[in-house]
Amino acid sequence: MYLMNKIARFSRQIARPLVAARNLAVEAPLEGGNEVLIERLEGAQKGITVLGLNRPAAKNSFSRGMVDTFGEILEEIKKDNGSRVVVLRSLTPGIFCAGADLKERKGMSTEETSEFVSNLRNLFISIEQLPMPVIAALDGAALGGGLEMALACDIRTAASNTKMGLVETRLAIIPGAGGTQRLPRILSPSLAKELIFTARVLDGSVAKELGLVSHVVSQNEKNDAAYQQALKLAEEILPNGPVGVRMAKLAIDKGMQVDLSTGYSIEEVCYAQVIPTKDRLEGLAAFAEKRKPVYKGE
Repeated sequence: MYLMNKIARFSRQIARPLVAARNLAVEAPLEGGNEVLIERLEGAQKGITVLGLNRPAAKNSFSRGMVDTFGEILEEIKKDNGSRVVVLRSLTPGIFCAGADLKERKGMSTEETSEFVSNLRNLFISIEQLPMPVIAALDGAALGGGLEMALACDIRTAASNTKMGLVETRLAIIPGAGGTQRLPRILSPSLAKELIFTARVLDGSVAKELGLVSHVVSQNEKNDAAYQQALKLAEEILPNGPVGVRMAKLAIDKGMQVDLSTGYSIEEVCYAQVIPTKDRLEGLAAFAEKRKPVYKGE
């Protein structure tokens, strides 16, 4: 009963009208510099928010400052009802994210290292718990914490030549930001153990065969093929009812954590949030009138 009440409160919160969008300006980055840039697309792509990793000198690796900045941005995105889909990409050619900044890590005490890993884990949980769909576009290497971040996203696209792997055991550590938990849920416990124990690095094509990424594409001259594929997926999502999409994500994510019977109850709670919406009535009217629906997130 406690779980159902908690999910009901959460579902009502994210099912509120989505028309009053907050503005997030690329021109005014949060404290910490320009290491994560925000771009809100316009025109036919309005509703797509792009988060660009931009720490090229360090291969987009996570420093303490970058983790703090990224966390603040995610708090803003969570409240930004104008964002219907988030795309996470790299602005650094050839690299998505190299994981933690090991040069900075070398100077940390044991306590500081533990705190950093905890903060990084919480950052990826924040990505995972964004109410709207999040798509990771892997146009470059995603290693260690970089792949852990991608695993926290709902959907992953990759260029065929992209390298990815949870390589932490090479450094005598383990994936500590959620990788040991997400990978076996995405693949299988046995396969996840094999990949983590061996620290194996895969290319995009093999990752697609295993089910680690949903789409693999040949890299283009601009080195943004995975990003372009992610935009195509985001554009497919945009016309659909935003409250329905958010409730579907919530039902799936929460349902995967419980037994099937409880999952049915979670689905029922989430469905109850879409019944009174204007969007549901708009969908019925558009179907009857043989036209495209115009959803407003109400």
